[in-house]
Amino acid sequence: MRYLPILVGAGALVAGYHLVATSAVEWSPGTLVESLPQQTNLERSDPIALEGFELTPRARFKAEVRVLGRSRYWLGDLADVSPLDIAVGWGPMSDSAVLAHIEVSQSGRFYFWSYEDEPPIPRADTEAHSANWHLIPANDAAWSRLSGLRVGDLVTLEGFLVDVHS
Repeated sequence: MRYLPILVGAGALVAGYHLVATSAVEWSPGTLVESLPQQTNLERSDPIALEGFELTPRARFKAEVRVLGRSRYWLGDLADVSPLDIAVGWGPMSDSAVLAHIEVSQSGRFYFWSYEDEPPIPRADTEAHSANWHLIPANDAAWSRLSGLRVGDLVTLEGFLVDVHS
C-alpha cells in the first residue's frame, strides 16, 4: 500500500505529459501550405529489408503538410514496420477556417472526414488536398521526430514511397 501514492503520482505525471505533448497546435485562419506534394518516380530500385518486410522504393517524395490527425499502432503485422499514420492536408485543407468545419478521424489505417450542413469547400478539393500516410521511419532518429508529431504541426516529410511485402 505504501507504493500506491507513488504509482498514482507517476501515472498522473505520464498522463499530464501525454496530454500536453499530444495537444493540437492552433493556427490563425489562412492557407498555411501552398505547395503540392512532390513525387519523382524511380526507374529501378533494390528492395530494402526492414523488420521482416521487404520494401521496394517506387518514388522519391517530398511534401510540406499540416498534420490533421495521428494514429499510433502497437499491434498487428504492420505495427513493427509502420507504427504511425498521419492524416495530412495542404492547400485549402491546411486552412484553420476550413478545418474548423471538418471533423477528421482515423481508424483501421484509414482516415475519415465529415462536416455538418454544407461543406466549407467543395468535396473534390477536400479529396485532392488531404491524405492518410502510413509512415515507415528509416531509423531511430527519424522515429524520434515522427513520434513527436502533433495535430496542427506544419512539417516537411521527405523520403520514398514504397511497396511493402512480407
